[in-house]
Amino acid sequence: MNLLTNINPVTRIIALMVLTTPLLLSIDVVSAAIALAATILLAPLAGVSWPMLIKRGWPLLIMAPVAAISMALYGRPEGTEYFSFLLIHITDNSLELALAIGVRVLAVGMPVVVLIARIDPTDLGDGLAQILKLPERFVIGAVAGSRLMTLFRDDWASMSRARRARGIADQGRIRHFLTMTFGLLVLSIRRGSKLSTAMEARGFGRETKRTWARESTIGVHDIALVVVCAAISAVAIFVAIQTGYFRFLGT
Repeated sequence: MNLLTNINPVTRIIALMVLTTPLLLSIDVVSAAIALAATILLAPLAGVSWPMLIKRGWPLLIMAPVAAISMALYGRPEGTEYFSFLLIHITDNSLELALAIGVRVLAVGMPVVVLIARIDPTDLGDGLAQILKLPERFVIGAVAGSRLMTLFRDDWASMSRARRARGIADQGRIRHFLTMTFGLLVLSIRRGSKLSTAMEARGFGRETKRTWARESTIGVHDIALVVVCAAISAVAIFVAIQTGYFRFLGT
């Protein structure tokens, strides 16, 4: 089940901003925990199962504890002190901040995994140019570049097979990596030049009004997604304020 199938990519980005931006106003565990719980519960409705959420969000699962530990060791010391050594002070306040930061990293990052997953670059480009009215040449160039980035892995594998077939073997992993990286850079520049020439020949550089093969629109489902994300964010902040955990950033 995927309720985001017909949602405009631009709407997904707007919904993501509506959901996560208010969370940046406060460093508290309550608002972050509510937003994170809502994201996890609603993820299957967006076509992202819980195992897939963990698989795609593993960098966040590593970053959150690292950020929490750093805050626990070097956060502003207040309250009872449990351990200290040079610049390290573990206190009630630093532990509270560590928990809040760790949960907030997940609360801000996991919605990105859910809402931005499986966005087609072409659909995103159509939305950016037609709905947000961004410069057409910039959008088309960005879409073309994103399409080419998916070829990097294939190019790397092809170069490795070609070097192996020719009997070229680098001594050491570092030398092999540097050699392959330089070859990939040269190949990317050549492909980019060919693409630029082809796009110019097809009239992508003209200043006349452009037409679009597919119309990008916003409907009721898009508005509903933004409303749901705004509601989750509002409830999270409201509960944090009512429970006394709201802690404005910088205080």
